[in-house]
Amino acid sequence: MSTDHRELGREMRLFATSPLVGPGLPLWLPAGAAVRRELEQYANEVAVATGCEPVYSPVLGKRALYERSGHWAKFADDMFPPLDLGSPDPGDQLVLRPANCPHHAQVYASEQRSYRDLPVRLHELGSMFRAERSGVLSGLSRVRQITLDDTHVFCRPDQVQAEVRTALGAVLEVLGVLGLEADHLRLSARDGSDRWLGSPEQWEEAQGQLREALREVLGGAGAGAGQAGSSVPGPAVPWREVAGEAAFYGPKIDVQVIDAAGHEETLATVQVDFNQPERFDLDYTDADGEQRRVVMIHRGTVGSMERMVAFLLERHEGRLPFWLAPVQLCLLPLPGVGQQDDDAADPAVDPVAAAHAAVELLRRRGLRVRLEPDGSLGNRVRLARGRRDALLGVIGPAEAAAGLVAVTDPATGVRVTLPVADLVDRMSRARADRAHRVTLT
Repeated sequence: MSTDHRELGREMRLFATSPLVGPGLPLWLPAGAAVRRELEQYANEVAVATGCEPVYSPVLGKRALYERSGHWAKFADDMFPPLDLGSPDPGDQLVLRPANCPHHAQVYASEQRSYRDLPVRLHELGSMFRAERSGVLSGLSRVRQITLDDTHVFCRPDQVQAEVRTALGAVLEVLGVLGLEADHLRLSARDGSDRWLGSPEQWEEAQGQLREALREVLGGAGAGAGQAGSSVPGPAVPWREVAGEAAFYGPKIDVQVIDAAGHEETLATVQVDFNQPERFDLDYTDADGEQRRVVMIHRGTVGSMERMVAFLLERHEGRLPFWLAPVQLCLLPLPGVGQQDDDAADPAVDPVAAAHAAVELLRRRGLRVRLEPDGSLGNRVRLARGRRDALLGVIGPAEAAAGLVAVTDPATGVRVTLPVADLVDRMSRARADRAHRVTLT
């Protein structure tokens, strides 16, 4: 069985591509949209629960914005060409944004801030664009439009440690809900070269706060480059510090996971940024009335919707946690009215009618259900398994007469017969709890 998310996406009918739309711009089909919608809702809930305020910002910005932020100088080759609207000033050209942070910096700058107002946490599920070459595009994992669960925190220097601790706790919680495990966390620090923005004192203070946040969340002494800190009860995840892996504008903590092929991959990052506050002159008024430079922290929990769906498909071999499954129950009535069994002529024991009634009940509870009334049972089961439907439910005349459904969980092999109302309640609880599986026994 393939673990390539592109093949799984085709089998499960999650996404498609069109030569008229263009490569690297996947079309989310209804089943894939259901998965993405659940992830987006979860990302928003986590953001609000950790004190974030939702914002919206445009996917376009003036070239001057990205010149000021530094993106134009560093990433112009990876950006789409600017749109010329006739102004003689090249800075007035419009650009599809390569990152969301310059817009959020302008949201912060839209009013004067006091030290009492901080931290300000701005969250957006924002789209950004990369002019990737056709040869590197791949399914959902390498695309030209990226929708990112993106939070930017603006805080005082003395608040950095607490904010990083909150971000790390949220990331580890999210991984657990998604059925994933962090292999280790990496403190990506600067080395002794001069390629880093900001003073050595700023870096040492920020790196020290990241170390302390890691110790508080995970435990361990941290030690030097390439050495793991010990773990403690709770999230038993080691961490290590690696010199030279920081971004040029600040140190970061990378959450490293192992993909389905056994390769190490960064799935989330908590990043301290000295660059944007300097470039955009982002300040706050301190208790003594003086203007102080704010610290900016980039963080996310779910990350890129495209990349996360690709990762989850491969890690779970298409059989996603129940709350994410595109089809949570496939109902297979057998036989229908006028087929095989004289009892089926009685509407009271008509399996198709009973299945339609169950579908209506399930959908009213917000559950995703598919009704497959036609064809042989074996073929319908094969199709449902190929789509990785979470549960299979069979209703024959006997089940219809008794208000029951025979349920199979393909992931575990568990088979039970339950009252329809009981099954609906169990599925509803599993979805509300974001459970990996429905408790059937």
